[in-house]
Formats: sequence, structure tokens, C-alpha cells
Amino acid sequence: MKILFTGGGSGGHFYPILSVAEAVQKLSKEYRLIQPTLYYMSDTPYNEALLFDNDIIFKKNSAGKRRIYSSGKNLFDFFKTGWGVLTALMTVFSIYPDVVFSKGGYAAFPVLVAARLFRIPVVIHESDTVPGRVNKFAGKFAKRIAVSYEEAAKFFPKDKVAITGNPVREEITHPMKEGAHEFLKLNDETPVILVLGGSLGAQLVNDTVIDTLPQLIEKYQVIHQTGKNNYADIVARSEAILYSEQFRARYKAFDYLNEMALRMAAGVADVVISRAGSAIFEIASWGIPSILIPITESHGDHQRKNAYAYARSKAAVVLEESNVTPHILMSEIDRIMNNPELKESMSKAAKVFFKPDAARGIAKEILSIALKHEV
Repeated sequence: MKILFTGGGSGGHFYPILSVAEAVQKLSKEYRLIQPTLYYMSDTPYNEALLFDNDIIFKKNSAGKRRIYSSGKNLFDFFKTGWGVLTALMTVFSIYPDVVFSKGGYAAFPVLVAARLFRIPVVIHESDTVPGRVNKFAGKFAKRIAVSYEEAAKFFPKDKVAITGNPVREEITHPMKEGAHEFLKLNDETPVILVLGGSLGAQLVNDTVIDTLPQLIEKYQVIHQTGKNNYADIVARSEAILYSEQFRARYKAFDYLNEMALRMAAGVADVVISRAGSAIFEIASWGIPSILIPITESHGDHQRKNAYAYARSKAAVVLEESNVTPHILMSEIDRIMNNPELKESMSKAAKVFFKPDAARGIAKEILSIALKHEV
């Protein structure tokens, strides 16, 4: 049995794919099946070490982006995508998988075209309330479609859709409290605010946190994942701002939080500040109240719609980019932290929102289709 995974080169696509792949391997053992051969096809491996650790074979393929704004790169990427389709046809034919699982994104398009032409069954998953262009395309011929939000179901054929939630790596869903304060160099008496700037960084979120730092550290400790692109700048600015501050040691900046560090940060955090992509589901799995700052100009306005869909569960509050100021951010943090009942109700709502069996449910469907295709 061969299963091919594909998706755009971002953590929002890669980590859910990894979660589903792990579930496929576990279910195969439970069902006493011969372990399937797993492949991941994209323009970048994203994290080669995790692919290796999970016995997933990487197949590189060309792919071009189609930008929603005017850019000379669109013409270049048009030809890049065409070349990607040709090479995908050869690679997919050489593998000839029993099923293709796609998370969407530009890198998945050539693979999905090849799967369509070879009549290989396709399963897709949509993380957002509004599907991306590639998933809308694949939804026309996919055998099964999984969505994270009920709002996304209306974009696909009703008889193919299942509302599964978003797959989250099982390890990430278990925060670590023991040893977390020591590991992160925090004291255990001061509340903790966790800021997730994403793997590359969210400039507006980072800037607002930095501008709020003097007030924040008077009451809270701050774990700030800045993103690799912004780390040096954020560290330099924070050191200048906090140079003479009594509690400057309460601020901890990280370019990236690996799995253990993220679990420990989740284990001690009282409130999370984040964008409104797939990180919502990790936050929900931790049962931590959150403040979401969605990107205003996202495809189909999906981040705002994601944020408000989650906020309707009463697990989060939403701050629009146009309204984000140090004063408002500080006010919202204080409002949650100073109201134990609100904090507890938001935590409970987050846990209710999260669907812990998302990866397992999708993996079951993939295996079922793959077994039928084998026959």
C-alpha cells in the first residue's frame, strides 16, 4: 500500500499532514496491516528530520504560486507550475499511490492534476473557514473532503464532506508542566503570556507586543516566539526598551519553539496571543484562553472568519488589526487575567471546540479508500 501526501510549503499544511501520517501508521499496526509506504511531495521538505523520523519519503516537485496581487513573478510562476505538472506526472506515475491526501496550497496543485489524470483517489482537508483555490479545484473530484470548520462545508458537495476538525500532532496536545519553569527560566509565581508569532513571524503582532513590553512585564512573564525572520530585530529592540526595567528578565524571546519547548510553554501559559491560522487548533487542544489577531488581507478573508468562528465558541476574543494598540492589547489581557470565572469558562470552551480524533478519523478514511483501490 502506498499513500502520497501533498500540501503547500508551510507549517499550517505540513504539521497536519504529519499528524495524519502518524495516525495512518498507528492504525495500520492496530489493524495488523502491512505498513504502508508513505511519501510527501512538495517544493520543499519543510522539516527533513521529522519526515525521516516518521519514515516518510520526500519527493521534490516544482510548483509556482498564483498571487492575488499584481506581480511579475506570476508570469514566471505560471511556467514553473506548468513544469511542475509535467514532473508530477512522471513522479506520481512512478509511485502510483493507492490514495493521495492533500492539504491544499500551491505545491499540491501539480500532484492533484496528476492524480486526477491517473484516476487515483484523492482525499483533501481544508483547515480554514474559506477554502483556498487548490482545495476548491480538488473538491470537484475528491473522493472525500474533510473540513475543520462547519462554515467550510458549504463550498463542497454535501455527500463528500465530513467536519473533522484540524489534525494536530498528538504530542503537541499534551502540555508539559513539570520542569517547564526551570527549562524556560521562569518563576512560578508570575502569570505567563505566550505570544505565537508563527514560524516566520507576524510583524504587527511582534511590534505591538514590543511596544507593550514595559507594561506587560510589570504584571506578567512573556514567552515570545518571534519567528526566525524577526528574531534579531526583536531581541535588539526589546533589550533597548527594557534596559533599565526592573523586571526585564520576565521577557523571553525565541526565534522558534521546538516540540518540547512549545509543550512546556503551553504548560505554563495563562493566555495565548496568536494569528488565526491552524495554530487555533493547537491552542484549543491546550484549553488556554486566547487573543486572536487575524491577518486582514488573507485569501477569502479566511483568517478573520477563522477567528470569529472560534470566538463564537467563547474560547477567544478577536482584535482587528486596525484596532490593535498597546493599550487595547493590555486591556484585553488584564480583562481575562483579572476574571477567574471568565478565564475558566474560556478554557472549558476551548477544550469543547477541539476535536482530538481529527487525524485518526481522516486516517481511517484514507486507509479504507487505499485498501479498496489495492483490490
